[in-house]
Amino acid sequence: MLKKITHTFIHVLDQDEALDFYVGKLGMVVQTDADLGTMRFLTVSTADDPDQQLSLAVPGPPLYDDATTAEIRELVAKGAAGGGVIFETDDCQGTYERLKAAGVEFTQEPTERFYGIDCAMRDPFGNPLRFTQPAEGPITIPSPEEFEAQA
Repeated sequence: MLKKITHTFIHVLDQDEALDFYVGKLGMVVQTDADLGTMRFLTVSTADDPDQQLSLAVPGPPLYDDATTAEIRELVAKGAAGGGVIFETDDCQGTYERLKAAGVEFTQEPTERFYGIDCAMRDPFGNPLRFTQPAEGPITIPSPEEFEAQA
């Protein structure tokens, strides 16, 4: 039986720039930074959850041929490579203010939703990221009309 997810992969175009963003700005910690000869295997995690790692992978050999690598790089540059990450925070507004002051660009300010308060940003490569402060108590799922009104 499968037990848990240990690694999630997103594409980045420059791993050093990714480290500056994910560690330097978001406050994550490096779990693995290994030169495997044909590639650099780089993972980060939140300080409180080192078992759930985010791999910051540069598209290229040995995983992809040259044509596929070029297509993936183009999609990443457009912010259309798929994937994305949602982080949890205890203080959405405070996290937003700290990251904005650090130069992080947001695509959505903190907004109250039925599931809590969240906001959206992109990493330097266009990957969509969100962080959410979960609602306290039970969640009441809105009707489709109420949901549309929140959007």
